[in-house]
Amino acid sequence: MIRTAEITDVPVIHALIRELADYEKALHEAQATEEQLRAALFGANPALFGLIAQDDSTGEVVGFALWFLNFSTWRGTHGIYLEDLYVRPEARGGGHGKALLLELARIAVERGYSRVEWSVLDWNEPSINFYKALGAVPMDEWTVYRLTGEALTTAGTR
Repeated sequence: MIRTAEITDVPVIHALIRELADYEKALHEAQATEEQLRAALFGANPALFGLIAQDDSTGEVVGFALWFLNFSTWRGTHGIYLEDLYVRPEARGGGHGKALLLELARIAVERGYSRVEWSVLDWNEPSINFYKALGAVPMDEWTVYRLTGEALTTAGTR
């Protein structure tokens, strides 16, 4: 079952984010707090949105997707940027990841958005194969760049 995240889901979303960071070998980088997530998802002007995957038989939360809007200047429409999608290892193979992505695609189509896009670590072959099986294509000609930390601070004061 896929549903929209609710404010009471913040603690489990936070825990799942930490599990994802550990899986990606970057737990030390996961600094977000529950308070920050609560504000981003449920504050006065939320710019982050969430979906929850629950086990149909137990109701246990087994995964999530967090997303926000981006914009294509070439197409003149919004799109969805999938920041994180994670399904607990013991629940993988149960269709939860596929259901989360299909729900994002449904939202995009319903709202007239032109795409859903995300990043995946190049070593994450299981996820890459999963995405390709759904019809997603890699953007091989594009390289992601990021300003963060001291570089961001320095750039912001020039």
